Amino acid sequence: MNGDIKMPKIEVFGTGCAKCKGLEKNVRKAVEEMNLDAEIVKVESLQEILNRGVMMTPALFIDGEAKAVGRCPSVEEIKGMLGA
Repeated sequence: MNGDIKMPKIEVFGTGCAKCKGLEKNVRKAVEEMNLDAEIVKVESLQEILNRGVMMTPALFIDGEAKAVGRCPSVEEIKGMLGA
């Protein structure tokens, strides 16, 4: 009965620095390892980042909720955030 499981929306906020790229890579790896169907959105617009109240990048939001700001969580940590 997987009909009611919704696809998580994962947003990676960052302007393209090494940490931001690392966070995106870790998110993609975590999703792949969990065999999860997720929408991954990379937000690079400084205006959009500020509009969302993010003051430090990289930042990770899952379903609109800030999970990590100003740091790059590990693949295992991201998997925990996604409910692994």
